[in-house]
Amino acid sequence: MSIFIAGPASWNRLVLLDRLPEPVPHMQFALAEHETIGGTSAGKALGLAAFGHNPVLYALLGADSDGARVADALRAGGVTLIDAATDATERHLNLMTPAGERVSLYLSAPGEASAAVQEGTAASVTAAMCDAEVIVLDLAPEARRLIPQARQTGRPLWTDVHDYDGVAAFQQPFIAAADAVFMNADGMRDPRPFLHSVVAGGASLAVCTLGADGAMGVDASGREHRVPAVPVDVVDTNGAGDAFMAGVLDATLAGADVPEALEAGAAHAASVLTTRHLHPILDGVMGR
Repeated sequence: MSIFIAGPASWNRLVLLDRLPEPVPHMQFALAEHETIGGTSAGKALGLAAFGHNPVLYALLGADSDGARVADALRAGGVTLIDAATDATERHLNLMTPAGERVSLYLSAPGEASAAVQEGTAASVTAAMCDAEVIVLDLAPEARRLIPQARQTGRPLWTDVHDYDGVAAFQQPFIAAADAVFMNADGMRDPRPFLHSVVAGGASLAVCTLGADGAMGVDASGREHRVPAVPVDVVDTNGAGDAFMAGVLDATLAGADVPEALEAGAAHAASVLTTRHLHPILDGVMGR
């Protein structure tokens, strides 16, 4: 099935440390480092491609070497790419610990697409959204601009608000428009009331991933469901949340009920924890 995704794709340098840096001048030695593709939308697209879908990813990429590396990796992973030219490719420096703790430093960000870029990609984006079985809009200014157009297609709209704290304004249009809302628990002590409020507001599914504690979801009838995390030897935690959502979406499209879909999401997230890339599909492309 064709699935339209709009949002970030980036080039990342990941540095493994024995502990996150303290907020004082000091020196630390890295345990390891590597470069790879990043971005929440890239992770979802790669996962859906691995499931056999046709993900069409709309992302802003600079006309630079990092943008070329991102585009090449995505296409090699089976993703159809609509790349809109911008000043610079999004780049992150991620400081990681073996426990999965992360500090992400944005070295560059694409910002909003210019009027010329929007005009140049409008036909391709419109056609991709109309052809899609599901539309996924991730947190980015360009994806936010597409919300009214996405709703006009009548296609189900899924979104991922990550570590939403229940207050920040940027995420609210995504939440209000979405049929399925995903998040993690980093920004809320107890996400249950928020998940129920999302469903009460019209969504058919609200899900919060809980790291090593698995995930919980609330279905359209207000019933709560929980799924444990799948035990695995963790190599890298980047992309696990995106893989979880991709697994739930794939299972939902196949007709699974919410408990089955959450189990599929947990299984797919576990597979991503075993690679240092966003998805194991890239191991053969970029090397282990």
